[in-house]
Amino acid sequence: MPNFSLESAFGGSVAGIDEAGRGPWAGPVHAAAVVFPTGGPSAALATRVSDSKQLSKAQREEVFPELMQIALVGQGQASVAEIDELNILVATHLAMTRAVNALAQLPDAALVDGNRAPALPCPVQCVVKGDAKSYSIAAASIVAKVTRDRYMTELAACHPGYYWERNFGYGTQLHRQALARLGVTPHHRRSFKPIQKLLEESSKSKT
Repeated sequence: MPNFSLESAFGGSVAGIDEAGRGPWAGPVHAAAVVFPTGGPSAALATRVSDSKQLSKAQREEVFPELMQIALVGQGQASVAEIDELNILVATHLAMTRAVNALAQLPDAALVDGNRAPALPCPVQCVVKGDAKSYSIAAASIVAKVTRDRYMTELAACHPGYYWERNFGYGTQLHRQALARLGVTPHHRRSFKPIQKLLEESSKSKT
């Protein structure tokens, strides 16, 4: 279970930063930065804040508005075009930087999930599996996941048949079948190998 010890060790305001959407074949990568008040979340909220992957969709949706109400939250996104131009790691760091810059007040320090951190306008500490260790990172993972899932659900209405409201752009069997049937959209990441392969096969079939 995560706790608030890493944030307390820094002192001052500490942002937890995490992303959602590094692996999907479609859609942007989204990042969130979350700063809790001094002392961290309430005991009642703390029991429901965990790595977003360990929570059900209903649990994430339930805790999301509470996080948005009590914490300082900044969010940032990197587009499919930026992912294809820069690569997914650089684009993820860009989204994280934008999330921090979107905070109403710059934090004194930041905790970033993973082992590589973006250049931020404050001291940064990487925390491997941080969403299982830090309340702030876990909260950021929830905010990023809920926000991106909602975005992909809205996008699915404009591009029916890819089941993005269910797979959120990940390479599921239904998504693979839809790509073979319907082709690649502007929202697919052309720098990702499965999409590259589809485009190459489509180009060969036309020659």
